[in-house]
Amino acid sequence: MPRAKIHIDFNEGFFDEVLNSAGVRAAVDLAAERVASAAKSTAPVRTGTYRDSIHVEHEQAAHRQVALVVADAPYAIYVEANTGNLARALRRAKT
Repeated sequence: MPRAKIHIDFNEGFFDEVLNSAGVRAAVDLAAERVASAAKSTAPVRTGTYRDSIHVEHEQAAHRQVALVVADAPYAIYVEANTGNLARALRRAKT
């Protein structure tokens, strides 16, 4: 039995407009700030450098703006490897 062939053309301009709209950007920023806040509140603190380095960065992807929650203390990778602080904060923010 032959299979039907379907071809769909998406209006990429429409998606660019929607995904870069002020409302979507605000929702993305709010979600990223929630994750950053949760990560800061549970960050292990010895000197405070790691906790204070947690922040939100924005990047423009192909069709949308992306928000990244990062910790840029020189040793942040080791803290994350041992504690999973950013990953846990992301999971908490999803619920």
